[in-house]
Amino acid sequence: MSAWRGKYAIGLTGNIATGKSVVRKMLEHLGAYGIDADVLSNRAISKGSPGYQPVIDTFGRWVLDANEEINRKKLGNLVFSNPEAMAKLEEIVHPLVRQALDVLARRTKQRVIVIEAIKLLETDLHTMCDQIWVTRAPSALQLERLLDKRNLSRKEAQDRINAQAPATQKLTKADVVIENDGPFEKTWDQVYQAWQEITEAKPDYRPAPAQTVGQIEVRRATPEDADQIASYITEYTGGKRRMNKSDVMAAFGEKAYMLLRSDEEMVGLLGWQVENLITRVDDVMLKNGMAFQNGLQAMLSYVEEASRELQSEAALLFLPPSVAQHENLWGSLGYKARTVKDLGVRAWQDAVMESMPPGTVLLFKQLRKDRVLRPMQ
Repeated sequence: MSAWRGKYAIGLTGNIATGKSVVRKMLEHLGAYGIDADVLSNRAISKGSPGYQPVIDTFGRWVLDANEEINRKKLGNLVFSNPEAMAKLEEIVHPLVRQALDVLARRTKQRVIVIEAIKLLETDLHTMCDQIWVTRAPSALQLERLLDKRNLSRKEAQDRINAQAPATQKLTKADVVIENDGPFEKTWDQVYQAWQEITEAKPDYRPAPAQTVGQIEVRRATPEDADQIASYITEYTGGKRRMNKSDVMAAFGEKAYMLLRSDEEMVGLLGWQVENLITRVDDVMLKNGMAFQNGLQAMLSYVEEASRELQSEAALLFLPPSVAQHENLWGSLGYKARTVKDLGVRAWQDAVMESMPPGTVLLFKQLRKDRVLRPMQ
């Protein structure tokens, strides 16, 4: 039974680069509230957070970068090759993560919570969960993913794989095992089947319904909409971004889509994600003839409402100049053009530097004044 009354908690774990985050995203598409405990670990040691000074006191100032922030790569290279150092870091971070996780879980309105944590079973986090899900992938694929997506050297990647206990230790404690060694569709089928078993037992655990604003309807897409989304993006961009179902299914592993409909026709699309308590929007597409302001306001309103329920602190829009130039419109919706330096908060700045596509304009809106991790500080 989960630690939070009235909520069903899924503990999601697996060794490094086995696709935990992809599975968490899939569960979010189905209506769960996702918490990435490993991201909370990073934020717990950022400048101004309670783990910052203890890390410096324990490991020395050599772990700092030029901006006096802890260099996670330096620290990672140390702890992943030194079990004693890893234990010291975990002693600092784990209590802070537990506190932040409890705050997030109590605040969310979603009835199903998924907690992604690489050390879920090695700590007491698993005792807070109703089910344990474990992702699995071949070691060769783990190595390939680390080299491709995390910009690690082969030695760094292999050290991180070797630093973890064999996958069999996690698998013996799993209620659900997700084989994440193929295309998105294969993984999605496994996740959907396991989700159905939960929702049949708990029939009120459902995704948010569509919202109607005048003559238009807004709803969050699911992977079943992949064909339609692919056709819409291809048509909207005049073929410059040719998408097929597999492309969109792969994108679902990172983002969500908001769909706008009028008279059963799809007339708008917005691509977005909430990661590290920050909303990022990188696709805004409305058909000609659609009331741009009304359609945009309807989609953004839905995204902001969903983002607040996901405890998001701020929204970042990455827009092409032709869309960003409507300053009065964006201003009426609460968005202003900003530079990275203007944002002030390191986590927000990092989100821009990690996600902003070349040639786009950054617009910003703060969604909540009380930052979620403030109780940790």
